[in-house]
Amino acid sequence: MDFSFSSDQQDLRDLVHKILTDGTSLERVKAVMADHDGFDRDLWQSLALAGIVGISLPESVGGAGLGFLDTCVVLEEVGRTAAPVPALAVMGFAAPALVEFGATDALEGVAEGSRIVTAALTEAVGDAATPATRASGGRLTGEKVCVHAGLLADRVVVSAEDGVYLLDPSSDGVTVERQDTMMGAPAAMLVLRDAPATKLAGLDGLTWVLERAQAAMAVVMAGGCATALDLTSTYVKERKQFGRAIATFQAASQRTADAYIDTEGVKLTAWQAAWRLDRGMPAATQVATAKFWAAEGAQRVLRAAHHLHGGVGVDRDYPLHRYYLLAKQIELDLGSETPTLVRLGRILADEPVGA
Repeated sequence: MDFSFSSDQQDLRDLVHKILTDGTSLERVKAVMADHDGFDRDLWQSLALAGIVGISLPESVGGAGLGFLDTCVVLEEVGRTAAPVPALAVMGFAAPALVEFGATDALEGVAEGSRIVTAALTEAVGDAATPATRASGGRLTGEKVCVHAGLLADRVVVSAEDGVYLLDPSSDGVTVERQDTMMGAPAAMLVLRDAPATKLAGLDGLTWVLERAQAAMAVVMAGGCATALDLTSTYVKERKQFGRAIATFQAASQRTADAYIDTEGVKLTAWQAAWRLDRGMPAATQVATAKFWAAEGAQRVLRAAHHLHGGVGVDRDYPLHRYYLLAKQIELDLGSETPTLVRLGRILADEPVGA
């Protein structure tokens, strides 16, 4: 079986890479992050005009009708550049759910970049798989934290105790509060008090959404680790001590090699999960494995990168810090290492012997 990307997917990767690389110079990103919402609208519009934002949306709303794997090709490049655009929220979290559950009316204007959709999946306390947000008669009560692009969104997919809902954040009973996180670009907290919402799916639908969201985050982190490793490899070959490049020192070369192995682990587990989801195959084990590697493996990559860079790595005039912040966000979002391992252990324990 051939697991390589098709020629069309390679062309897609090249196009997204060029747009994002051209649009994420250090000076431009610093200017965007200094703005109040940390959102590069011009770069997002460039992606929309190239047909990237709507890559997996139905043609009826201006999309290309492609699959989750094609979306992940885009998201990996977003991770490679740590681009200040809401691609993960729109393309990885909300849009797949809205397509799957038939709420395509909420996607009008998304492909052209004029509207933003996101998902509120994180509770202030507890596991994303068991939401505390209460639902009664089509109304929601609870709090959602760290909502990606929540200050920008026109519609929000919300997880609740009995499934998945679609919410208009301008409705009565909804308060949207700014949350400043380590990423620089602010997230949002949604305070819901008997807020009207439309039910999209039950608990099976919630599992469907969470698996794709976690796989999407893992793919983003695979791209982020790749760039962090590239930056480190270049630096240790150029940085000299005692008249020699530090890459020639055994300790430095071993640490870099370990970071390479971890980067490959993040990449391979992320793409295995994405591939199985794209094919409609059971993927609970693979998604949990990918989420663990995106949390634990990526932290090792970024710690090694900072160690080998020394003081240069924490200088905000050098790009490495952006990837550390990305790794920390993805580590904690929708389950860090320990709860993910607990979930993976339960999945494996429930599997029939010999399965």
